[in-house]
Amino acid sequence: MEVKLVRPVGANAERQERAVVENISALGARVYARIPWQLGEKVEVTPAVGGAPLRAEVVYCQKQSDGKFAVGLRFRRSPVLGSLLEKVKKLVR
Repeated sequence: MEVKLVRPVGANAERQERAVVENISALGARVYARIPWQLGEKVEVTPAVGGAPLRAEVVYCQKQSDGKFAVGLRFRRSPVLGSLLEKVKKLVR
């Protein structure tokens, strides 16, 4: 499943990309991205299936042997988080 990663409005530079979700839970997600994201960077995560963006923070970014980056995201608590996760989990199965 794909998601769109975007710096929140007001960030210094416009930055966005599509990333592939490997794992997702109520606490966060592990995604594969083409470009590196910095530790502590704030990001909005929007599922390709639609829905409100979730705010997250980058907790790690590891370069992989294929040149992509495994990025760990920690979600901020949100009232839409639970319903969005249910949609995503159905698509991943």
